[in-house]
Amino acid sequence: QVQLVESGGGLVQPGGSLRLSCAASGKIFTSYTRGWYRQAPGKQRELVAGISSTGYTNHADSVKGRFTISRDNAKYTVYLQMNDLRPEDTAVYYCNLKAWMVNSGDYWGQGTQVTVSS
Repeated sequence: QVQLVESGGGLVQPGGSLRLSCAASGKIFTSYTRGWYRQAPGKQRELVAGISSTGYTNHADSVKGRFTISRDNAKYTVYLQMNDLRPEDTAVYYCNLKAWMVNSGDYWGQGTQVTVSS
């Protein structure tokens, strides 16, 4: 059983910053990707950023230049540094892990609320 534990969400003013963290525990993986998704009220869940096991990253156009995904493979932890936050970034942010080779599966965190408001 895999658990993804998220932290770092909260309320921030426009232009502010937050760093989300998500640690995976419970199983051993040999090949996997990590990602952050978000879902705003009335909208579909969308990919914000993803990172491969080799460190290649992809960021949604809406967050490029403001958000940065990174990871510490030894700790099975992925981060999302969010700078210059805007009200439209307000959403529930979900941590994701996709694994194959060993303990294959698609795993999700419980979600953490990020609210950008003055």
